[in-house]
Amino acid sequence: MSALTLRLPDDKHARLRALAQSRGTSVNRLLDEVTTLLLAEFDAETRFRLRAGRGVSKAERGIALLDKASGK
Repeated sequence: MSALTLRLPDDKHARLRALAQSRGTSVNRLLDEVTTLLLAEFDAETRFRLRAGRGVSKAERGIALLDKASGK
């Protein structure tokens, strides 16, 4: 496990501490949860962009398959 030093204005730190306390957790755990959510969002976006990139040159084939499926 690694340690991270984060510099925050005092008022923001106080608000984070109050938020953590209201959720019954520590500031450390709260920030761990937030980073987990942000990383999951980043991973999902990365996967989406990779999949979208693979389909860029296949638009005509996709439209043809849709037409075929609809009976056109």
